[in-house]
Order: sequence, then structure tokens, then C-alpha cells
Amino acid sequence: MKFAVLGLGVIGTTYAYALKQAGCDTFHIVREGKEVPSTIPVHLLDGRYNPKGEEKDGQYHINLASDNEEYDFILISVASGKLEGAMKTLRDRNIKGTVILFCNFWNERKDVEALLGEYEYVTAFPTAGGCMEKDGKLNCVLFDHIMLEGRDKAKIHNYDNLISLLDSADIKQEIPHDMFEWIWIHMAINAGVTSTAAREGKIDDPNRLARELMADSKALTMAVKCIRETLKTVAARGVDLKKYKSEIFAYKIPSGIAGIAMKKLFASNELTSRIMTLHNDVNDIMYGCRCVYHEGKKHDLALPLFYGNMEKVFAGTKKD
Repeated sequence: MKFAVLGLGVIGTTYAYALKQAGCDTFHIVREGKEVPSTIPVHLLDGRYNPKGEEKDGQYHINLASDNEEYDFILISVASGKLEGAMKTLRDRNIKGTVILFCNFWNERKDVEALLGEYEYVTAFPTAGGCMEKDGKLNCVLFDHIMLEGRDKAKIHNYDNLISLLDSADIKQEIPHDMFEWIWIHMAINAGVTSTAAREGKIDDPNRLARELMADSKALTMAVKCIRETLKTVAARGVDLKKYKSEIFAYKIPSGIAGIAMKKLFASNELTSRIMTLHNDVNDIMYGCRCVYHEGKKHDLALPLFYGNMEKVFAGTKKD
């Protein structure tokens, strides 16, 4: 199968690397004139075969996609507000294929479908993360599964091929009730965590904030309370949270117990703790927080912890 990735971002390149190792032909769609290295060194904490993860090093050889080509799948992992531009790139270069959306978005399904237009697409979500180091090395984490829209809601002609492709790289699939709702829940949880980590009003060093939060059971207890608030924004959008019991179970138990349990989890699980520290895109982090904040205000919800934390951040960044 031919698998294309829009750009050379961390998420897309991580999955392209794993798929290429499994024998898939991978290609990257980059803008004309952009300088692209022929290879990227990769350091991967691989969680597909060992729950503790395995440290691996390798080289990823980059193939560039051509205009007027058709690919089996095109992976798009872009920051908020950039999906329209991503689709314009595909249309302008006449690149065809089933789109896999690996994006955080607060949009309704109909809004995304309007942007995708004639392209078949399936919504999914990565369980991976990382960063590009200053020396050009991809430092990344890969879990053993992705979240994937179910067959009935995806409505793509090559769903079976996608499952086969993921299976070939030993990437399992978890199917939630609805991927859009799942993403909103994920964003609300992250917003609660971020607002707690940045409760002093500083968010310029996400790595440090994540490390400090994971080591502080009292702060994690506060994060659980904050997440309980932010989940109200998802319920206000009409989502039945009872359909996502496994996703929110940890935030239903007593917050003190949850905080202690989360600290132990981070201390014992390198995969989970490292993905927390490697995600350092402040703009992407702030997008989710702003979406949740404004949704809460829109519905006149009482979210005192979350609002208080975020208003300190907004004052510090002077960007609200």
C-alpha cells in the first residue's frame, strides 16, 4: 500500500516510520522549495511489544510524494485551524486518497465534512508523541494502539485495508462510541491537566510543568477536580458521558485517591510519563484550553478551578 503524510511533523513521521519498517511505501507531501533531509535519525520508545517500552534507534529514509498521484491513505495531523489549508494543498496538487484525520478539533462533524468535501475520510487519534530535537533527531514515543472511528461511522470504501495496514505494523485499534465526542473528551481532560500544571500563570516550559505535575500528588488531585469541571463542557454539547465510562473512570473516584494513583502510574510507566514531557507545542496546548474555556463561558457553566487557572495563564500570555 502507498501511504502519504502531509508534512514532516512528529506524529505523521512517527507513524510513517513504523509503517515503513513494516514494509509499507511511505511518502511525504511537502511544499515546493522546502529543504528536506534524505534521512532523519529516530529515537523511539516503542510500546507495541513491551508494556514498559523498548528504546530503539534507527534511520528514517524520506520519500517525497508527487503531484497528480493517488495514495491508499493520506495522514493529516495538523494544528487547529490548519485543516482547510491542508485540504487546499491536496486539491491544488491533485493528490487523491482516503484521508486519515489525526487532529485535535472542537468542530462538529458537519463542519469537518464541509472542509473535506469530496475526500473520503476517517477520524482517528494517535497514541504517540514526541519532538524534533535541535540536531534534527526525531525523539518519539509510540503506544501499541490508536483510537479509530468505527466502520459504520467512517463510511470509507477501504476500511479493511486500513485495518490490515495497522495490523501489519502491530498497531491495535480501539473503537470508541464516537470519535468526535471522544476527541472532545480528550481535549477537555488535557485542558484540565494543562490548567493545573500552569496554575501559576506560566506555560512557556511545558516539559518542566509536566515533570513537576507528575511528581506532585496534591497537584494531581487538583487536576482531577479540574477535569471534573472541564468534562461539563463536553456534556453541555450534548454528549452522553455514560457512553465513555472507561475514559472518565479515573476522574470519578475520590480525587485524593486518584491523585496518588496517577503519581504512581507516572512513576512506574515510562511510556505515559515520557509522552507527557515530550509534548511541548504551546500553541497546540493552548488551543484546546481556549476551546474548553470559551465553551464553558458559552453555556454559563460554573468551572471555578479551571477558569481561575486559565485566566492567570491568559494574563501571563496576553493572548486571550
